[in-house]
Amino acid sequence: MTIAIVGAGLGGLALARVLYVNGMDSVVYEREPSRAARGQGGMLDIHSGQRALREAGLIDGFHAIARGEGQDMRLLQPDGTLLLQEDTPDDAPLARPEVDRADLRDLLLDSLPEGTVRWGHAFASADNGLVRFADGGSAPYDLLVGADGARSRVRPLLTDARPAHIGQNVVEIGIPDIDRTHPDLAAMVGRGNYWVLGNGISLAAQRNGDGRVRIGVSFYNTGEDWFAASGIPFDDPAAARARLIELLPGWDARFTALIAACDDTVVPRSITMLPVGLTWPSAPDVTLVGDAAHLMPPTGEGANMALLDGALLGLALAAHPDDFPAAVKEYEREMFERTGAIGRQCSRIHDMLMAPDAAQRMLAFFQPG
Repeated sequence: MTIAIVGAGLGGLALARVLYVNGMDSVVYEREPSRAARGQGGMLDIHSGQRALREAGLIDGFHAIARGEGQDMRLLQPDGTLLLQEDTPDDAPLARPEVDRADLRDLLLDSLPEGTVRWGHAFASADNGLVRFADGGSAPYDLLVGADGARSRVRPLLTDARPAHIGQNVVEIGIPDIDRTHPDLAAMVGRGNYWVLGNGISLAAQRNGDGRVRIGVSFYNTGEDWFAASGIPFDDPAAARARLIELLPGWDARFTALIAACDDTVVPRSITMLPVGLTWPSAPDVTLVGDAAHLMPPTGEGANMALLDGALLGLALAAHPDDFPAAVKEYEREMFERTGAIGRQCSRIHDMLMAPDAAQRMLAFFQPG
């Protein structure tokens, strides 16, 4: 019984690891040529996903790389008014620690036997128990698991649903080695998350484990073609930073100073999501995990759901090693209910961020009553 996993992201690797600790083999096919082929993004807030790491026997390794201080948060308005500051005591439980996505991925990769992940295998198609790759190769499967993210090529085997734009466009920038290069800005941002919300725009600055502060400037209630009309020259980083500052009229000079201090990495990202509560008729030999199954607004839940998907599918398969269709149905019933509820919560938070009084709404969310 061959389990083929397409995609070496968090969900696919969690599945492979939980299968391994339960005595079952799998193969992970990843289109990238190596683990270091590209950057893995910034920090992740891991909370419910810790259950998956316990099932994978990796919770101690996770605690060794997690940053409890990453739970700190500061919430401000564009005029500089501080609305909320939460500083985490050094001995606080690791309820929602931050972890570098690359470090977490490495933890999972290093926990798998050599050869489990087959690099340089780009999925092309699959049918009748055979997965085909872009280079012309192929491999058999009894169960195919699409763990290949937002633009999943496995998803169409189960549903016609496609991600749709949700009225948010983000410009990603960052300041490397901020403690050395800009200690004043480092002190302002603090150890964790720094949010400025208002006027249909947000600036989210986040301390990464490598000393870089990763910044996302989000423009809400904007369409898919917003970048073309924004006047941001992405091929000229200095001019792009200047244009970003122009798009923040009236913002406190401390916030625009963050943008001015950024390096030449300027990346546009259009935000999409799958329909909330997406389901499909269960197939005996194909299923999905992570963003391939339930791409949500970026509100801190996607990685957690992917980890849980992988772990819980692995446990279902271990409980039904001779009946993959039954395992898939069991997993999908739970996954649809869990991620549907979380998806609705993420959509409500996104709606708050889209509102003109986003800062006040988020303050009420963080401090109910």
